[in-house]
Amino acid sequence: MLQHSFLARIDLRGDALPEGPALRDLLPRADFDVSAALEKVRPICEDVHHRGDAALIDFAERFDGVKLDQVRVPAAAIERALEELDPAVRAALEESVRRARLVHRAQRRTTHVTQVVPGGTVTEKWVPVERVGLYAPGGRSVYPSSVIMNAVPAQEAGVESIALASPAQADFGGLPHPTILAACALLGVDEVYAAGGATAVAMFAYGTESCPPANMVTGPGNIWVAAAKRYFTGRIGIDAEAGPTEIAVLADAGADPAHVASDLISQAEHDPLAAAVLVTDSPELADAVDKELRPQVAATKHVDDRIVPALRGRQSAIVLVDSIEEGLRVVDAYGAEHLEIQTADAAAVADRVKNAGAIFVGPWAPVSLGDYAAGSNHVLPTGGCACHSSGLSVQSFLRGIHVVDYTRDALADVAHHVVTLAEAEDLPAHGAAIKARFDWKVPEGK
Repeated sequence: MLQHSFLARIDLRGDALPEGPALRDLLPRADFDVSAALEKVRPICEDVHHRGDAALIDFAERFDGVKLDQVRVPAAAIERALEELDPAVRAALEESVRRARLVHRAQRRTTHVTQVVPGGTVTEKWVPVERVGLYAPGGRSVYPSSVIMNAVPAQEAGVESIALASPAQADFGGLPHPTILAACALLGVDEVYAAGGATAVAMFAYGTESCPPANMVTGPGNIWVAAAKRYFTGRIGIDAEAGPTEIAVLADAGADPAHVASDLISQAEHDPLAAAVLVTDSPELADAVDKELRPQVAATKHVDDRIVPALRGRQSAIVLVDSIEEGLRVVDAYGAEHLEIQTADAAAVADRVKNAGAIFVGPWAPVSLGDYAAGSNHVLPTGGCACHSSGLSVQSFLRGIHVVDYTRDALADVAHHVVTLAEAEDLPAHGAAIKARFDWKVPEGK
C-alpha cells in the first residue's frame, strides 16, 4: 500500500478480483484481538462473581478513579439529570426516541398458526427475554444515543425488566454521565448502575446483591466489553462482540468529495482504531477526497488522539477498482458496519448489496443520520460479521417457540413415518413412544 496524504491506497484495478477469503484478505481491517483480552477479563469477571458489589466498587476505584458508596444509581439522580438537561438536547433525544419507536414497533412479530394436517397444528409464538442488561459506553465520548438504540427495541419487544450500566464518572461524583441518566429517564429506565467494561457484563451475567442477573446483555463497548461477552456466551445471550466502528463508502465520479471526506472523518473521530474505507472506480474522486481531508481534519476536534491515527491506521484506505460492479464485490467482501452508496442510481446499487450492517443511500443519508435520528438502529455488526449477523432489533429480544398440537387421528396418520425414521436413526425408544399410544400395527398401504 502506498501512502498518499491521509489514506493509504489499495489498487485492485487491472486484474480479476479474487474470490471469497482471498479478496477479504486484501482489504484493510483493524487489529482487534478479543482472545488475548479474554484472559485479562477472566479474573475480573470471577471476582465480581465471588464478591459482588464489593468487587464492583473496588474496580470503579481502580479503573474509573471514583470511590462509590453503592453501585445502583439513586432514582433522584436520574430524575435530576433530566430536569437539568439542556432543552435542545432533550428535544433532540425525544425526536430520536420517537423515530426509533416508529421503526422498531413495525418489527414486532405476531403469533402464527400453521395447520399441517387436519387435527395437527404448529404455532410459532414470540416470547420476549425476561430481563436484559443494557450497556452504554462512557470512555472517550458520551453516548445517550446508545441508550435509545438498546432500550427502544427491548421495550418494543415487551421485555419486562430492563437495567442499564454505564461507567462511573469522576467528574460527576461517581455517577454515570448525566446525559446518559437523562436518556434513561426519558425512556423510563429507572434501574441504572455505575459499572463499566467487563465488570458491568459480569454484574449482569452473575448478578450481585443489588443487581439481579439478566438473561441477555446488549450494547456497544470496547475490547474489554467484547471479551466479557465472549466469556459469558452460553450463560447469557449477547447481541454481538462489537469491534471498532467502520464506514465504507462506495462512490463513483459523481460523488461530492467534500461529503465523502466528511463522512469518513465522522467515523474516524470515534476511536483511533475506527475504520474509514472509500471504494471507488474514479482516481479523480480519490484524489479529491484526499485533498478535502486535510482542511476538514484541521478544522475539527479529536485530531491527534483519534482522527489522524484512525485515518492513517492499517484499517483505513482508498480502494481503487475498475467499476462499480467490482466495487460491489469489494464492499460485500468487506461487510461494513456502515455502508454508504454515493453513486449514480444509488438505490438500485444499494439493493444489490448483500453484506452490510446498515446501508445509507445517496448524498442525503449520511451515517450520522443513522447514528441519531433516521429511526434505524446503530448497534450493528462489525469486523465483517455483517456477512452472517444483523444489527440490534426487536427480534434480538424475542424467542420463537413452536407449540405442537396434534389430535390422536393426526398422530396415527403419521405414526408409521415417525417409527420408520426412529429405527433408521437407531433410536428405537423414540418409535416405542409412538407405539405406546396405539394398539400398534402398521396401517395397510403404509
